Parts: sequence; C-alpha cells; structure tokens
Amino acid sequence: MDSHRRSSIAIFLLIVSSLVVVEADDHKVKLTLYYEALCPSCADFIVNDLYKIFDDGLISIVDLKLSPYGNAMISSNGTIVCQHGEWECALNTVEACAIHARPAVSGHFPFVSCVEKLNLEERYTEWNTCFKKLDLDPKPIVDCYKSGIGHKLELQYADETAALKPPHKYVPWVVVDGKPLYDDYTDFISFICKAYKGSKVPRACLGISRPFTAPTDNTRSLNHVCYKGKDVKSKGKSTLLEAISSTVASWMIM
Repeated sequence: MDSHRRSSIAIFLLIVSSLVVVEADDHKVKLTLYYEALCPSCADFIVNDLYKIFDDGLISIVDLKLSPYGNAMISSNGTIVCQHGEWECALNTVEACAIHARPAVSGHFPFVSCVEKLNLEERYTEWNTCFKKLDLDPKPIVDCYKSGIGHKLELQYADETAALKPPHKYVPWVVVDGKPLYDDYTDFISFICKAYKGSKVPRACLGISRPFTAPTDNTRSLNHVCYKGKDVKSKGKSTLLEAISSTVASWMIM
C-alpha cells in the first residue's frame, strides 16, 4: 500500500472515529470554506489545516460547509470560467458532486481531501484514483457529473459566493458564523472555540479564551492566496468531458 493511500485511509478513519460519539448540539458553530480546486493555498489549507476539526472532539461543535467555486465567473452564455482553467472547473464540479452524493461530512471530506492532496502535489489529473484509495463507489459522483447536476450545483455555489457580505477578496475565504477571518483563516480553531456558546466544550478548545472577537481586514497583501479577478496561467488544456472520461471508463469496467 503506497504512502498516499495510507494517508487517505488514515484521514478517513480519523473522521469516522471522531463522528461516532458526536451528540446533537444546538450551539454548533458554522464554518464555511469558499475555495477553488487548483489554488495551491486552498489545497494546502484543506490538507494541512482543515482536517484538524476532527481532532480532540472539535467536530462535535462545528457545522462544516465546503463551497468549491472560488474566483470563477459565469460568462454571458452561462459557461463557468475558472481562474486556473478548465481542469479547475472540472475538479470544482467533481467535488461539488461528491458533496451532493455524500452529504455527511464523514462522507465527502475524505474524498475532497484526497483530491486536494493530489492538487497540492501537481498530480491533479490522477484525481480519480481517490475512489480506489478510499474504497468508494464512483457511480454516484460520475452520474452527478455526467447528468449536468454538477453544473447546476456550481451555479448554486456561484450565487452563494456572490452573496457574501462583505464580498470575498481571495480564496481560501474562511467564514465563522457569517464573519470572514481574512488573513487569520489558519487560526480558525481559535475563532470556532471563541464563537461556541454551548456547554459541551471539546478538548480542542480547552485553554482558549472567550468571548469571540471578529477579526478585522488589515488590508495587508497575502502572497500565498488566490486573489479574485487575478488572471492565472491555465493548468493544461482539456474539456470537462475529457477530464471525466478516464473515471467513466474505469467505472464501466468495474
């Protein structure tokens, strides 16, 4: 078993084990990540930071939502144009389909994390290997993509992203209970713990002071994020159909 597969399975088992004992909590903090597939800082945040919500019981107080659209735009003919090219659009749609087909956090986060790890390693064309690594049936996600449901999901994410107040300036754009964290986004655990108003404080929050204080936009430039409206060199050439075809073919022979 290769190291990447071991890593993917380890994340999956961590998430499943962390959710087994989770009890209902009316005071859950809403954590939303607005991102795009081929933005390196988004992949880095998902793979190296966001997974920490499954440590020390933190997920028990978090309502996590992923929004894979980012800095994309809709052209006059309804086509979605992505900052890093057609591969980014394809992978955004694939991840939107994964969230749709497997709505529980434990169902879609391991897949998204697996795909984003490949993006981080510049191996994004191998995204379909995540099905085998996680022992997942590709059919629900493939069907979502091929049927056009994925495109409709992306249009919904576009509307949600456009409705952000204040508007997002870059991705990853992390929001806790409706408040953007700006350049403090990697410190999301502290903001979650400070925002939590319930009594079932997880171990991850012990020692973190309260109450919640919203961060302010200090307007300093962040060189590692993907800014809205900034053109970036496309990650290769392909159509969406070509981007998904390898998975469709592999699924047909399974």
